[in-house]
Amino acid sequence: MSVSNHVFSKENPFKANMNYQLYLPHDDGINRDTKFPLIVFLHGVKKRGEDISLLDNYGLTWIAEGKSDFPFIIVTPQCPTDSNWVEEFHCVKALVDEMIMNYPVDAERVYLTGFSMGGNGTWDFASRAPELFSAVVPISGWFEPGQANLLKDIPIWAFHCVDDDVVRVSGTEDMVRSITKIGGNIRATYYSELGHSHKVMEETYNNQELYTWLLKHKRNEPIGG
Repeated sequence: MSVSNHVFSKENPFKANMNYQLYLPHDDGINRDTKFPLIVFLHGVKKRGEDISLLDNYGLTWIAEGKSDFPFIIVTPQCPTDSNWVEEFHCVKALVDEMIMNYPVDAERVYLTGFSMGGNGTWDFASRAPELFSAVVPISGWFEPGQANLLKDIPIWAFHCVDDDVVRVSGTEDMVRSITKIGGNIRATYYSELGHSHKVMEETYNNQELYTWLLKHKRNEPIGG
């Protein structure tokens, strides 16, 4: 079990260059006899940049490293300075394709999650590539309720703190309301007294029920709940 730093670079059909951290659930990450589900984790705004060490001891990747048996591959891209996840969609999608091609990834179980700016990115990516992700977990994020129809067919579990003073909880509530109204597959958990802190991620990513829920969902085979 290890976290390693990498640089993703690709020229065609567009130029992509992005740092990322990779968590593998075993040391011999090229063993293709066993396929692992993949989680893509999108960080918040303060972790943007070109210094990959900003992601050390942060978020899902490092919570997983502290567990004795975490059965997912995790890729954590780093958003460049002065950009955001919406702008980096094509680069991240290309990175995910690269992971599926070069690592023992179960392509039917690719999941997406993120915090704050990464929560917004999670909503956005899911709306633009619902065929890629088997389920998504936006945390303390926001999106456009008018685009709820784009998310109708993807399982979603959203998290937010009711006293968040940076990204208002309405950012999640409005999406939950809109997707529920059109019969989408969505659930939500609301915390209190955690604000917009990393404790929201800690509570969410240390919840074993989340991973049980994720593994219920395979691409094109959504299961209610």
